[in-house]
Amino acid sequence: MKLTAGFYWILLGLSLTSCEWFASPETKTRQLVEEELSAIDWNEVDQYPLFDACEETASKPEQQTCFEQNLVMHLSMSLQDFEFQSDQRLADTLYVDFMVDHQGKISVVSMDKNPEFSKENPEFERIVSRSLRSLPRLEPALKRGIPVSARFRIPLVLNTDE
Repeated sequence: MKLTAGFYWILLGLSLTSCEWFASPETKTRQLVEEELSAIDWNEVDQYPLFDACEETASKPEQQTCFEQNLVMHLSMSLQDFEFQSDQRLADTLYVDFMVDHQGKISVVSMDKNPEFSKENPEFERIVSRSLRSLPRLEPALKRGIPVSARFRIPLVLNTDE
């Protein structure tokens, strides 16, 4: 009778243990992949898009700074050749949303508009878009070593004198 009671205790213990012992390798793999995917922050890139002047082995903050400085420098140089006009004193900030795709190509997604400024300078959006498209070659952003599309926003400060 003791042998039978011990056998029932073993059966009870086995029935209370995890079912993972009996899970298929595919199920275990799927669970691991789902856990890994849920741990990834999909709103951040591991490496910013890089211009040739930027160092690939630099830290992420240094890469971000290099990307932003090169972008602003190029945009400033492109826009300084154009004279924008306004009949009124204007101090405003417009935001340009742009995308660097997984191949490093850049495109304007959207741009804030100031109605007065846009009316007096209808070519402004086209000039900004052309300037961004004429950027030097870019390496795309990376996430887990894979090229990905990334969206960015830059402010354009408008200051005019009457």
